[in-house]
Amino acid sequence: MNIALWTIASLLAVVFLASGAIKLIQPKEKLVASMGVLENFSAGAIKAIGTLELLAAVGLILPAALDIAPVLVPLAAVGVVVLMAGAMITHSRRREAQGIVVTMTLFVLAALVAWGRVGPESFAG
Repeated sequence: MNIALWTIASLLAVVFLASGAIKLIQPKEKLVASMGVLENFSAGAIKAIGTLELLAAVGLILPAALDIAPVLVPLAAVGVVVLMAGAMITHSRRREAQGIVVTMTLFVLAALVAWGRVGPESFAG
């Protein structure tokens, strides 16, 4: 179970590292051209979402890998769950079925990491 949780957390970290970096580097106009879902967000909100995604990527891996406050891993996973809940609401308002499916998948994976790291495979023992 520990290996599965590390694998899932690593995959989530890669996804959110890439997504967050793109949102921080690209201008809003270029992002909206490729991700229409962002058209209703201000440039500042997009940068804030990108920052949260980068923090999630870091929080899912580094605390446990460095053995410095590993309790931050399930907290980061809960943060991803909250972020994905907001994304699901946005996608459902726009009636974007594919976006809902992708976001729901990330939601479930993050919830699994949060549950696993608080319960059966916590870093406390």
